[in-house]
Amino acid sequence: MDKGQDTHFGYKTVNSDDKANLVAGVFHSVANSYDIMNDLMSFGVHRLWKRYTIELSAVRKGQTILDLAGGTGDLAALMAPRVGPTGKIILSDINDSMLKVGRDRMADKGFIGNIEYVQANAEALPFEDNLFDCVTIAFGLRNVTDKEAALRSIFRVLKPGGRLLILEFSKPNNELLEKVYDAYSFKILPQIGKLVAGDSDSYQYLAESIRMHPDQQTLKGMVLDAGFEQCDIHNLAGGIVALHRGFKF
Repeated sequence: MDKGQDTHFGYKTVNSDDKANLVAGVFHSVANSYDIMNDLMSFGVHRLWKRYTIELSAVRKGQTILDLAGGTGDLAALMAPRVGPTGKIILSDINDSMLKVGRDRMADKGFIGNIEYVQANAEALPFEDNLFDCVTIAFGLRNVTDKEAALRSIFRVLKPGGRLLILEFSKPNNELLEKVYDAYSFKILPQIGKLVAGDSDSYQYLAESIRMHPDQQTLKGMVLDAGFEQCDIHNLAGGIVALHRGFKF
């Protein structure tokens, strides 16, 4: 995506140069209530989705992992014991408010030795080529302005044999489920945000950003176009969430 092009911020059309700041404002606003809102929004099921992601990641001792858009550290906390003291996890987020919450939360849980924190833009990762065994990004790709650039950047920093796991909201595969999900997203979710986080606008944006995100097959095509030679799709909750796993050979 060229600088200055139009893109979307939820349902609004904005200049691509402005989107990062608009998204940052959302996550500065919700950072302190992010975890409790995730539990309320998904009825706690997001924890199962994340555990499933880690199971499919095949992360093991001694590996070097990048958790992009790592936020408050849910995936990093699951992976840290698996990589052990000889491995390393870099918890990265473009938003400093989210990264601070994640760092504090990980320290409270006792995860110190094998985790580093880096504020970074997924579109231009500040890491050397062929560094990571695995890159994860959970519920973050839809907020990236230039998703194609981010996927190419991830491909570059992965080792040959490495894998990418994208956990993200997607398109329900049942028409009735989609109608129920739409009603929940646009009528109930912003009200929960208003009551719990004092911010209905940010959760209205989150609902809109989900609808603007590429569906399962479109995202698979983008992963393959970025250089990955294989990509499988795992639909969760009837396609409300999808896990894409890509491999670099």
